[in-house]
Amino acid sequence: MSIEQALETRSGNTCELCGSTDGLTVYDVPNSPTDDADAAAFVCATCNTQLNDADSVDANHWRCLNDSMWSEVDAVKVVAYRMLHQLKGEGWPQDLLDMMYLEDDVKAWAEAGIAAEGEEVIVHRDSNGAVLEAGDSITIIKDLVVKGGGFTAKRGTAVRNIRLVHDNPGHIEGRVNGQMIVILTEFIKKN
Repeated sequence: MSIEQALETRSGNTCELCGSTDGLTVYDVPNSPTDDADAAAFVCATCNTQLNDADSVDANHWRCLNDSMWSEVDAVKVVAYRMLHQLKGEGWPQDLLDMMYLEDDVKAWAEAGIAAEGEEVIVHRDSNGAVLEAGDSITIIKDLVVKGGGFTAKRGTAVRNIRLVHDNPGHIEGRVNGQMIVILTEFIKKN
């Protein structure tokens, strides 16, 4: 049995999100841990268009998630969670998110897709544009006066095992002279 046939049977030939029967198609939920029917939802043309084009989202259409978020199908719950998260600025979706329960593995799948679907992902880069990751080693490329530390971090100082500041792509943390300090990424290069 093909994935589409399995989804038709599972959904009763209706959209698993809004219940419509118009233009039904398979929607492969991104970041799925599997490749079978459990990784997809059967959706109508309207839902499919809005899932694939964030600019065409009509918040009122998604009030249907009030019912579909309780589905027994993990893929449907993941899509509902992501769409509610996308619309939470509307007010009512936040209430539904607060009520929604997901198993840990399903929630991890849903949250992985949120970052992957374009929510602002912070990328730390050194002065040369190289991507920095937690645990990298860097070299300071300019003498830096450490405010409150009482010393100057000299040019050429190697800093190992850096930490990324999660909400600011221009800052990292590293240990210099035994003190943990914040360093601007414009003054470092990755080793």
